[in-house]
Amino acid sequence: MNTHQTTSLLLGLAVIVILARLFGALARRLRQPPVIGEVLAGLALGPTLFHGAISHALFPGTVRPLLSALAAVGIAVFMFIVGLEWDAAMIRGSGSLAATVSLSSILLPFSLGMLLALYLMDDYGTGDRTAFMLFMGIAMSITAFPVLARILTDRQMSRTPLGAVALACASIDDVLAWSLLAAVVAVSGSAGADQWRVLLAVPYLLGMLFALRPVLRRLAARRPELRLTPTVLACVLTGLLLSAAATEWLGLHYIFGAFLFGVILPRTGSERLRAEVRDRLGQLSGTLLLPVFFLVAGLQVDLSGLGAGGLGALALILLVAVGGKFTGAFAAARLNRMPVRQSAALATLMNTRGLTELIVLNVGLQLGFLGQDLYSLMVVMAVITTAMAGPLLSWILGRPTSNDLPWTTDVRERTTGTVGTAA
Repeated sequence: MNTHQTTSLLLGLAVIVILARLFGALARRLRQPPVIGEVLAGLALGPTLFHGAISHALFPGTVRPLLSALAAVGIAVFMFIVGLEWDAAMIRGSGSLAATVSLSSILLPFSLGMLLALYLMDDYGTGDRTAFMLFMGIAMSITAFPVLARILTDRQMSRTPLGAVALACASIDDVLAWSLLAAVVAVSGSAGADQWRVLLAVPYLLGMLFALRPVLRRLAARRPELRLTPTVLACVLTGLLLSAAATEWLGLHYIFGAFLFGVILPRTGSERLRAEVRDRLGQLSGTLLLPVFFLVAGLQVDLSGLGAGGLGALALILLVAVGGKFTGAFAAARLNRMPVRQSAALATLMNTRGLTELIVLNVGLQLGFLGQDLYSLMVVMAVITTAMAGPLLSWILGRPTSNDLPWTTDVRERTTGTVGTAA
């Protein structure tokens, strides 16, 4: 890099960090997740406002590849943290309700998304018709586990029956959605002439789960007091980066390797170490790397030329995304005898998409599943569905009631069999 590039990069990063903090704080004051403000900060710096004059001045073309590289590292770290926080015990403890709601809240919006893709094919379709339809189905099915968890924490609902079921449903949704996306990436031929490498994905997955994971468990059992020293952090980062690089080389995407490495780290005997890893990497990612990703995502969103046709497409996208997810989750919850109010609250929480949706959309744009115009509309959908979750939840639940008590013995006894009877 020359002096001009270095200066532009450092000044641009400073602007990104400051705006992300300011917009995130504003979102908190409006009782929204900080991610909403940070995404809007990225959009404000993009070409939508002032025809891109701000973005061209702050981030010239020679700097943007460097920002994209930083954004890739940020997403890899974020996906690792998501995998680190994913816990299969939540699923086992929620009975059949979480599995039923998750499947229904994925299958219905997935099917409707494919039908919508057929309608949008002429105006927004890409070269691969099948990949476009499958990707639109996945994009409509996403639930953002981290944002949902933050909403529940802010409302002090994490340890309520409803909160526990919502977290379990979102965790199942995460795994199903990432698995579907990995399958679409694998069969789309995005790896080109090296498509044969995707055949190695299965042995790689088995090796991570049944070879490396037991080794890490034994190491954790032998050293239960292990702390996060610089050497341990370096080992964690090395594993994260190598796993991400492996899945990228296999023809999938680096986000799957990063997520998988977080999943295989031991859950028992290393709770303190996991918390230290999450806090240390989370601070760096949330303060610098993820805001860079929001900027990179925002630079690719251009709504300045949005006309009546685009607004109509956006309305359809919102209808399918919100209606499909809500109807699927609500119907499954009611079939499990969950009361109407709690069923509606659960369905509202499942509509939270947040950063997870942006990552999926970014993958689609990189691999050619989405065009620039449709990508912009889908980003707007992700922001709106995330922003509406908190206010709708307050409107549905109102003031805390006996149904919002912490998960005590009395509540657990009342929820035996079907969690929804008390939720």
